[in-house]
Amino acid sequence: MNLLVPTADDGGFHSPSIDEFFPQVLLFADTPFEINRIILIRFIAVLAIVLLFWLGTRRMKVVPGRFQSVVEMGLDFVRVNIAEDLLGKKDAKRFLPILATMFFMVLAMNLTGIIPFLNIAGTSVIGVPLVLAIVSWITFVYAGIKKSPSGFFKNALFPAGVPWPVYIIVTPIEFISTFIIRPITLTLRLMMNMIVGHLLLVLFFAATQFFIISLSGWFTALGVFTFAFGLVFTLFEVLVAVLQAYIFAILTAVYIQLAVAEEH
Repeated sequence: MNLLVPTADDGGFHSPSIDEFFPQVLLFADTPFEINRIILIRFIAVLAIVLLFWLGTRRMKVVPGRFQSVVEMGLDFVRVNIAEDLLGKKDAKRFLPILATMFFMVLAMNLTGIIPFLNIAGTSVIGVPLVLAIVSWITFVYAGIKKSPSGFFKNALFPAGVPWPVYIIVTPIEFISTFIIRPITLTLRLMMNMIVGHLLLVLFFAATQFFIISLSGWFTALGVFTFAFGLVFTLFEVLVAVLQAYIFAILTAVYIQLAVAEEH
């Protein structure tokens, strides 16, 4: 950046940093219940999604109104395109509540990253992605044990058709990939996408403010360019928010499907 613009002073350009994901405590400091900006945003996202579904389902009608139709469309998307496509109608009915909760919770917290005055995703700090990944893992293990109490771990760790001496290598790999790597990748995929998206948006709009307000001359043209790019990337972040919610829910459904497959 110093190659393009004069060295920043106290009123100059300040690039985004990882410190933004560790804001100062707003309430209940030095207690187990302390609340910072990101936790407050998570509360707002959860409240918004609960309120949305309550308003959309409190007076269900045979011929739905517009608001009820939107809520039903969202639930049908998860039911048909995620749950039933992967699990079939019988298992989809069992696991739809948790898949729908994951999808809409991740979506709501992702979208806070582009909402004015919130401007950071509730999933950009490890807490929520990790908890959801653990819930996904527990659901996968529960589904497998429920399907085959005596054979789930055996089939997961000792795949059929493998010569016994090869299990010395295969079994540790299967254990790590199935029971450790899956929750880790679920957590990191969601969190890192939201971190990168936030940092890029902050970079574009901070640069816009710096070029247009702090500098003059031809730098204003750069400000227009960074502002336009920031708007385009904001639309892209909406796509990423929806896509990450879909990926998280569909991977959870895939893991459940593997757990309830006939060989288990």
